[in-house]
This record gives sequence, C-alpha cells and structure tokens, in this order.
Amino acid sequence: MPIVRNVSRAVGRLLQSSGCGCGIPVVPVRCIGVSPRQVTSDASFHSVSFSESDHPRVLITGGLGQLGVGLAKLLRKRFGRNNVILSDIRKPADNVFYSGPFIYTDILDYKNLREIVVNNRITWLIHYSALLSAVGEANVPLARAVNITGLHNVLDIAAEHNLRLFVPSTIGAFGPTSPRDPTPDLCIQRPRTIYGVSKVHAELMGEYYHYRYGLDFRCLRYPGIISADSQPGGGTTDYAVQIFHDAIKTGKFQCNLKPDTRLPMMYIDDCLKATREVMEAPAETLSMRTYNISAMSFTPEELAQEVQKHVPELQVTYKVDDVRQAIADSWPMNFDDTNARRDWGWKHDYDLPELVTTMFNFLGSDCRIAQAN
Repeated sequence: MPIVRNVSRAVGRLLQSSGCGCGIPVVPVRCIGVSPRQVTSDASFHSVSFSESDHPRVLITGGLGQLGVGLAKLLRKRFGRNNVILSDIRKPADNVFYSGPFIYTDILDYKNLREIVVNNRITWLIHYSALLSAVGEANVPLARAVNITGLHNVLDIAAEHNLRLFVPSTIGAFGPTSPRDPTPDLCIQRPRTIYGVSKVHAELMGEYYHYRYGLDFRCLRYPGIISADSQPGGGTTDYAVQIFHDAIKTGKFQCNLKPDTRLPMMYIDDCLKATREVMEAPAETLSMRTYNISAMSFTPEELAQEVQKHVPELQVTYKVDDVRQAIADSWPMNFDDTNARRDWGWKHDYDLPELVTTMFNFLGSDCRIAQAN
C-alpha cells in the first residue's frame, strides 16, 4: 500500500507540472457525448456517405406501421438481414419477428433510444413513428407528444451520433392557402391539422439542424400511400385501400369523401423505392432537404370506375365524413415533383391501371388461399 501511495503522489506531481515548470491545475473532466443539447457554436457533424460504407446499420422507428415492414424487407435484401432493425412499442406478428432483428423502442424515452443507437452501431435512422391525420385530430395531446417531442429526441440523437436521418413528410403539410394544382416544393404551408403542423415542424427543424449542425437530414413528402398488405390506419386517404378489401369481401363500398375529391396517390412499392433512392443519393446531388414525390392523382369516382373494370358488380355509395373531407379539401390535388426527378432521378412505376391490377392480384390470391384453407 505505501508503494501505491508513492506512485499516486508521483503521478500527481507529474500531471501538475509541465516541461516549462508552469503549474497546471488538474480538474475533473466528465466525458459526455455531443448533441444539440450540449453542442458548441462551431460544431459540425457529417454522416458517413453511402459510397464510404456499403452496409449501413439501419434503425426504423414505428416499424410496424404501413411502411416500416416493407422498407425493412427492401433494405435487408440490399444491405443484409442483420443490418436493418425494425422497432416499435407494439408486439410484432410472428412472421415479422422472425424475418429479421426487432427491438422495442419508445421514441419518447430519450435514454432508451440513445442506448439502442449506440449498442447497435446505427448509422441510418428512419423515423416513421407518427400519428396520422384523422387519428391525430381525435387525440391532439398524444399526437403532439409523438409527432413533435419524439422528433426532437430523434434529431438530437441523430446529430450526436452522426446519423443519416430520414423523416417522412406528407401532403398534409400543406393547407388551404397553398397552391393546390400543382403544389411546388416551396410555397405557403399553413396546415390545419396537428399532423400537418407537426410535419411542417419536422421539415423546418430538420433543415435547421442540417445548416446549424451539419446533420444529414433527408425528407420526402409522401402522397396518399396504397398498400395491399396493410389495413387502413386512420388516414384521410385510406378510402383508396378500403375499396379493394370491400370489393372482394362484400361487393359494397361506402366512401367517406366526395366523389370528385382529387388527391395525389402512390403505390407502396414506388414509395419504398423513392425512400431507398433518396437515402442512397450522394449528398452533393441534393439541392434541398425536403422533396415532393408523386406518381398519380385521382378522385374516388375515378378509382371506383377502374375497380369496377375488375369487379363490375361493385356498389359504391358516398357518406361524407366532414372531418376527413375538410382535411382533404385543404390538401394538394397534384404534387410538382420536378426537383426530385431532376436531382436524384426519381421516376415512378405505377399508374392507376397498374395500381388497381396489382392490388387485385395481391388481395385476390390471399382471398383464394383463405377460402381454400
């Protein structure tokens, strides 16, 4: 023990002196991570580009929603099964749980989310956790917590750990004073739903973190997304999914929007492709941080007519939901996505006829299997 004390005193004297004999006081230093909650004014962060790392480590929050499972499947094919982690606060179905890594993540728990990023060496974060338009209006405090407070946690952690961050936006980010036909990338945005307000907030905060801290933030404004392998989730555009289920099951469909309500739409495969492409795009090709993307635009009446080519006996009626109709009337009728097509080569694959045929091929085969079983 005397030897230990002597060594300690010697080390102390060495640390307290320099080569010029000037005394340097030793002060305790706490090693902490750097985040916008702690950053200095000259801090700058840059994520690893795709060209520097062929296999990013991806975390998808809100992964059990309409898009997460499909995107995980697409990215796992490209980067490897174990390099893409799905997460949510809900219990996944068996087929999802066994298809690749899944982990519980609460985006409102900053420490939990930060530990997951650190322990799994995450380099890309895809933030899908959000309450959609109609659901958000029914529970504004919860939507505010999930869509805004959760976003702040994600932004801070992404900046602290040099992540490439993707946060989707929406047609709901525009309002009744925005130009509707077409709607450009940059224009007046005054949404009248908590969902839309939270998405404008996300766009602006992401852009701010990019210019203030160098965060590699990327965002796409999704139109209404149509998918055969998910159930409607409370969104204003979900009628365009419900019509296929009802056409097969009952031959009767009641639409909650007016027949002439025109909105931009997209098949899910195009949406997932666009997300992958913008994440892989070299940073120098991006002239902005938030892009419109579009594929088609139609009304409930036009969709019903195309569906009736496959199910002629389908009976369509209209019982307008005032809340959803008011939301739809404040949204764009057509997206101008010229910048996305120019900057990183965006090009859609599905128009309305291809969309309807694909949906029936998918749902029809599932229906035949269920009947056989």
